Amino acid sequence: MAIRFKQKCFRCKKNYVLASRRQRWIVCYDCQKAEMKGEIKDPKMKKMFDIPEEFYKENLFLRDIKIKYIKWGELTENQINAFKKVVKDLKNAQSSKTSK
Repeated sequence: MAIRFKQKCFRCKKNYVLASRRQRWIVCYDCQKAEMKGEIKDPKMKKMFDIPEEFYKENLFLRDIKIKYIKWGELTENQINAFKKVVKDLKNAQSSKTSK
């Protein structure tokens, strides 16, 4: 697991976000919330993006994929697979926390 640290959001400069050294642009959930408010018409994509809001708050990658879909209207197969894998990992981590 990568080392994570808190860093201030690049946009608002007031909220702290957990980041790793690999992330270049650290943006908080509050700053990206407006970008994620778009209409998703495709039922398959609507179902895929229907995950708990907590996951979007925790993970910059999930927010980024959703914003890209809203902006461009499509995703590559690799983006879809990566999104599903991260969601699955987050669900497994969440279930292991609740079972302890």
